[in-house]
Amino acid sequence: IVELLGVPELVVALTKCDLVDPDWLELVESDVEDTLASTPYAGAPQVATSAADRTGLDMLVTELAAAAERARRSEIDDLTRLPLDRVFTIQGTGTVVTGTVWSGALGVGERVTILPDELDARVRGLQVHGRSAERAEAGDRAAVALTGDGSDRDVVGRGATLVSSPAWQTSWMLTSRVVLLADTDWILAHNQRVHVHHGTTTVRARVALLEDEPLGAGEGGWVQLRLEEPLVARARDRFVIRTYSPVTTIGGGVVAEPVPPKRNRLDGETRARLGALTTGAPREAVAAALDLAGWAGLRREELPVRTGLRPAQAEAALIELERDGALCTPGDAFGPHVSAEARSRTVGAVEAAQAENPLRPVVSMAVARAAMPSWAHERIADAAIDALQREARLEAAEGGVRTPGFTPTLTSDQEAASDALSHVLAAGGLAAPFLEELPEDLRGRVDLKGLVRRLEDLGEIRSIADGLYLRVADLDAAATRITQELGGRSELGPADFRDVLQVTRKHLIPLLNYFDGRGTTIRRGDGRDVPPSP
Repeated sequence: IVELLGVPELVVALTKCDLVDPDWLELVESDVEDTLASTPYAGAPQVATSAADRTGLDMLVTELAAAAERARRSEIDDLTRLPLDRVFTIQGTGTVVTGTVWSGALGVGERVTILPDELDARVRGLQVHGRSAERAEAGDRAAVALTGDGSDRDVVGRGATLVSSPAWQTSWMLTSRVVLLADTDWILAHNQRVHVHHGTTTVRARVALLEDEPLGAGEGGWVQLRLEEPLVARARDRFVIRTYSPVTTIGGGVVAEPVPPKRNRLDGETRARLGALTTGAPREAVAAALDLAGWAGLRREELPVRTGLRPAQAEAALIELERDGALCTPGDAFGPHVSAEARSRTVGAVEAAQAENPLRPVVSMAVARAAMPSWAHERIADAAIDALQREARLEAAEGGVRTPGFTPTLTSDQEAASDALSHVLAAGGLAAPFLEELPEDLRGRVDLKGLVRRLEDLGEIRSIADGLYLRVADLDAAATRITQELGGRSELGPADFRDVLQVTRKHLIPLLNYFDGRGTTIRRGDGRDVPPSP
């Protein structure tokens, strides 16, 4: 079990040595050495001790300290997790929970959550190894006095987990790599019922084999454990599995996906990503977690749970991946493969829209965002657009986007139509026809609005009313006439302006509204004033 849990160091204490002679002690030491020879603990130090006469106790402490130095120290700058092994009540204190702080740190006054029931609580007091303390850190044996919903003894018991970050989630399935003991007589078959021991929790589960054949003694493979009760797990957590009945230890495993989708079989790519989650370097593990999440992405705060890395490690790896193309927002992150496809889809959609309507100066943001699959996270589209702009593969303009250097272009047919439109508007002057009054060969064109928009963008024409466009040169000349002939006069009516502009009421009212906005005329009640000519 110690080996299955990945405990890195072992020291053997041979006790009650005062009760045997030296020859017997030597035989016992030889037996221990033989027992450990085939394990990762071969050559582990052995210390002969006696509590009665204190033989070897100082040496035992020295060996334990040396082993602790060699072992990887639990990091306190990690997410806080405290699996509970006891819950009881002390008069005057209230509910107290105990356990060993698995990771992170815990302080008096902190808000915490008890999972899997998601009960909120506050830390009223702490004891570490029997002494009052303000803080408990990873590796400490702690007793925590709680207040709040999480202090209800009727719902909180052994196997619950105390956490302080919203990144933790309860799990009903675990995608895991399991290994059976070399000397077990059992096999692990599909749909087999087992006991899963994780932290202080024991839950029953059914094994969904992700391999083609059952696993035999000494064999390893990928499985998905379908749990009958939820637990709180993290990538790279280790656990032990025992048979359902009779209860016998048959193997153990390591968690790859603590909150996985339901899986049946693994392809090579998924298998490699799961492997990176359990043994890969930080960059590989974060990339694997994000790629497995696909278009849904992951919340950045989830990465330490999904990868088993400390928050600082996960964030540093994510920054590296972002430099190499991963898409990130302040709250979410998307894997390298999905990010590359998101970029490709966005550029493709913009180029297709420009090819379909080459007169349009920009492609709307809605069209660019629609390039993503319907099941994609809503933020990935904007993340891709922002990244493409930083990479100079797209540029923003007029509330939309376009490929760099793109300008509206005309076919020979469109050039002829644009010239004809300009001629019609020039011939009409201030009384030019509305769009619905244009000649049929112009009015019936599907690209008419694009041609009009292009002339407008070039500064040749201007919109006066819905469907009415006049040449800028004609408007400027009309403004000059109004100022010269009516400048300094007040309370003028439509008839005064009709005499100057020589248009019917149909065009006169839109023109007066336009000149009001321009400042050529000033609307006062039922009349208009015209400022004096400079």
